[in-house]
Amino acid sequence: MDQEFAAALDPVLRDLRATCAVPPLVREERDDVIGELVVLYEPDGSGAGLVARFGGSAAERTADLADQAQDWAVEALCAALRPAVWPECPEHPGSHPLEAGVVAGAAVWSCPRTRRVAASIGQLGGPVSS
Repeated sequence: MDQEFAAALDPVLRDLRATCAVPPLVREERDDVIGELVVLYEPDGSGAGLVARFGGSAAERTADLADQAQDWAVEALCAALRPAVWPECPEHPGSHPLEAGVVAGAAVWSCPRTRRVAASIGQLGGPVSS
């Protein structure tokens, strides 16, 4: 995996490991059409690929990967019969997930209702070892 992709993905994986009730099994793979990708696998063996979809700033790449990981997490939580909300909005528990985006040049998780920033991407749940 190239360094730019790895740097964008690292904070996203940190958030998943720190706060998602379904831990992902992470594998680097290669697709003939897409090229390099990272696949997040669920315990049942199903998975979803995360790919660098566009250039942009480092923060935009991280936010895009967080958005893709969020799709995986919601499906994984649903399959595990858990509440399918990740990451949960601290302002509105049990109602909706946070939204990945870029604010002031930083990749962040924000409440989609109030637009308040809840955390930088990579900072959910405090420090986690890789």
